[in-house]
Parts: sequence; C-alpha cells; structure tokens
Amino acid sequence: MGRVAIVTGGTRGIGKAICEHLSEDGFTVVANYAGNSEAAQRFTDETGIKAYRFDVGDHEAVIEGCKQIESEVGPIDAVVNNAGITRDGTLLRMTYEDWQDVMRINLGGCFNLAKATFEGMKERSWGRIVNIGSINGQAGQYGQVNYAAAKSGIHGFTKALAQEGARYKITVNAIAPGYIDTDMVAAVPEPVLEKIVAKIPVGRLGQASEIARGVSFLCSEEAGFVTGSTMSINGGQHMY
Repeated sequence: MGRVAIVTGGTRGIGKAICEHLSEDGFTVVANYAGNSEAAQRFTDETGIKAYRFDVGDHEAVIEGCKQIESEVGPIDAVVNNAGITRDGTLLRMTYEDWQDVMRINLGGCFNLAKATFEGMKERSWGRIVNIGSINGQAGQYGQVNYAAAKSGIHGFTKALAQEGARYKITVNAIAPGYIDTDMVAAVPEPVLEKIVAKIPVGRLGQASEIARGVSFLCSEEAGFVTGSTMSINGGQHMY
C-alpha cells in the first residue's frame, strides 16, 4: 500500500481528475464529498476509490472523518484541499450567510483538514498539503468578494503553514487554476464564456487533468524542495 492521500471535493470535476492522477502515481487515494451520494457512488464504481461523506467546513466532522479514514485505510500523508462552493453576488446583494458559507467551506476547510492531519505528518516526518486556490483569489472578480477573499486567504494560509511544516518535511503549496472546463464553467452562458476565453492568451479553457498533473508533482517525492509556492495554471490569463 502506498502513501494515503485524501482529496476533498474529490468525486467530480477537478477533484476526480486529481484522485485518478494520484492513484496512478501510487498513492492510496480516498475522496471526500459533501452531499451528492449518487455521484459519489458512480465515482467509486468507476475508479475503485473510496469516498467518505463529511462537511469540510465542520471542524468536528473533519476530525472524526479523518480518524475513520486512518482507521480503515491508513495514516494520511497527503491532503489536497479542493472542496469549494460559490455564492456569487455583488456586495450590496450578498447576504451574510453567502459570505459565511463560502469562508467556512473554502477557507475553513483548509484549516480543518490541516489541523486533522498535520500532527501525524509531523510524527512521520513526511507530508504534502496542496491547497486549490484560484485566479480570482489573485486578481479579484466582480461579484465574488466572498470567493475571492476565501481563495486569497488560502494563498496566505499556504505561505504561513509552509513555514511551520518545513522543519518536519511537510511541504505546503497552492495551485491557482484559471478557468477550467468543468460542469461549473459549462453552466456559464455561452456569450459570457466566449468573453472569458477571449481573455485567455492560449485561447482555450484549461482541462482538469492539467490541474491534476500539477497536484501530482507537488505531492511527489521530487517536490520536497518546493514549499510555500503558488503554481498558477491559467493559460497566461493572469501572470502573478
């Protein structure tokens, strides 16, 4: 059995691609999901990867979920914080609940998973934490003050935790995807999507597998000297 990796929000889209790539790299992978049990079952049937249901924004649920995974699968050596939601709207229209939900899940989830696994990584003198940020956390985006703030917070969280983990051979890095061809982006109206693609220098949307390959590298043995970094994978849309 290889090292164990958990990918939050791992049963669909970018998360699914990450799970598949890490499995190919020799990790024993488990996925986390929040609520779509049918999609999770299809994912497990298709990939053979176990999926565990818990809310990454619920601290106690994360602690218990990780304990269950470590009991059933093994110590968690790599964490990919991919789970995230959107509750878009301008500040004048955004409710406090819209703000709080995005911060709790997108940013709070990173804290909760790191808190649940960091001590074990320290004891074993090896660990990989990869946090999925966003181009909109780097450049901002109209109508996304909550999402942009949470993703920007992830980038800061990454740099700070990397300093704490380095002495224990725990690397902490982030990936900031641009616009990726997922179900979420596919739901964008065609005229709007055309305008988005027109701003991407390479002239297309990214693929989930391109994000997954970045994660695979950052989780590898070869990436032991890479920590506190943010890898931008956005087709040149924002050079940061």
